[in-house]
Amino acid sequence: LNKPIVGMAATPDGKGYWLVASDGGVFSFGDAKFYGSTGNIALNKPIVGMAATPDGKGYWLVASDGGVFSFGDAKFYGSTGNIALNKPIIGMVASGDGAGYRLIAADGGVFDFGDASYYGSLPGLNVVATATSLAPSPDNNGYYVLTNSGKVYPFGDAKAMGDLTTISNPPSSTAGITSVG
Repeated sequence: LNKPIVGMAATPDGKGYWLVASDGGVFSFGDAKFYGSTGNIALNKPIVGMAATPDGKGYWLVASDGGVFSFGDAKFYGSTGNIALNKPIIGMVASGDGAGYRLIAADGGVFDFGDASYYGSLPGLNVVATATSLAPSPDNNGYYVLTNSGKVYPFGDAKAMGDLTTISNPPSSTAGITSVG
């Protein structure tokens, strides 16, 4: 292992998964097939996450500058690699049909490509917080943004169901609560 593991994606049947390192090295387990990596490419910025296609026959890797790398049947729909971001990208999620994806930045900025629709972002609400995760709503017509304080912000048809800021004794960290990457 040359660099730390920074992301994971499961196969659709749950019988395998991929791990990705910050240099873009991809490791396959179970029924997950290897489709390629950026492990031998000089990256501008480190890989920070990955997402699998719905059929499990491909995946995307995303770098902190928003550069997106497609493997297998994952199609490239765009990136923020040529945009000056306010904060680095921290992860990604695929759209429900795999014909797009969303990237999330550390400030809660959301960037949509392909058929992934935009429903809002933390900067759009004038919220200053550190985002740690992005999760799609069940029908992909919305999403949740999680911050490091445990606050969950719903967008689109995502429904607010509470968060760590609404309970009396919240845990001291939200580390490990992720769905991006």
